[in-house]
Amino acid sequence: MSNSRRKLLQGMALSSAAVIAGKVVAASEPSVSKHSNDGLKGNVKHSVSRWTYGDLNIEQLCALVKSLGFSAIDLVGPEDWPALKKHNIDSSMCNGAELNLVDGWIHPEFHDELTRRYLAHIDLVSQAGFKNLVCFSGNARGMDPKQGLSHAVKGLKRILPAAEKQGVIIQMELFNSKIDHPDYMADNSAWGIELCKQLDSPNFKLLYDIYHMQINEGDIIRTIGENHQYFGHYHTAGVPGRNEIDDTQELFYPAIVKAILNTGYQGYLAQEFIPTPKTPEGRAESLRQAIQICDV
Repeated sequence: MSNSRRKLLQGMALSSAAVIAGKVVAASEPSVSKHSNDGLKGNVKHSVSRWTYGDLNIEQLCALVKSLGFSAIDLVGPEDWPALKKHNIDSSMCNGAELNLVDGWIHPEFHDELTRRYLAHIDLVSQAGFKNLVCFSGNARGMDPKQGLSHAVKGLKRILPAAEKQGVIIQMELFNSKIDHPDYMADNSAWGIELCKQLDSPNFKLLYDIYHMQINEGDIIRTIGENHQYFGHYHTAGVPGRNEIDDTQELFYPAIVKAILNTGYQGYLAQEFIPTPKTPEGRAESLRQAIQICDV
């Protein structure tokens, strides 16, 4: 999550009101149907991050998603799950248990509160029939990476038995610390992989954000091929800028998605780019194009 994500979330109510007052994306309107994909191949389970389309309320985003031929929305909390259930849409990555992005599992002083919140959320996710729940390392604040790793292991071991029992996968998101999240500890795949190894649980994985890892370390396809067993979820976005994943940026997503599929991955690929068009129609078209690019 970047500063842009925070701003979009903070302005969601106002933005949604503006859309409702203007051109609303709804299932019955031509503005949705004209963006429909003509038959997805079925090899990729597509999703889109909720916050990147924060100008739409949850009902409008559900309608857009269904019109484009897929059925999942990422980073959705319990307050919006009823709407997803109504439209038969999966919450491909649940959130809401975290304190924030900077006070995470590497800090023992937050372990009690994080444990309480995650245990309650694991129950909610399981009861709703969902599977994935995001978590964050937090910012280093001068802490040595080895110490942070040790703290995270101790903290996460408090919730993993419940996750294993309930069939919920806890997924720590990798962020870049170069541009969007200065001082974030889980800013490289090696640290996250070591965390997975020490926890040694099938119910702990890494959310491998392709955008973030391209910025911090690159070598995306080889990293995925050699370490895919530790990656439980993927996010996309264009580099540089975090915008559309088309030929204006340096990543070639068809090859990346093929590499992901070649590992036998059967989870979700969630679009997390920030669309540049200002109109609802233009933003819907950006999402349609992204789905097509990744539908290999």
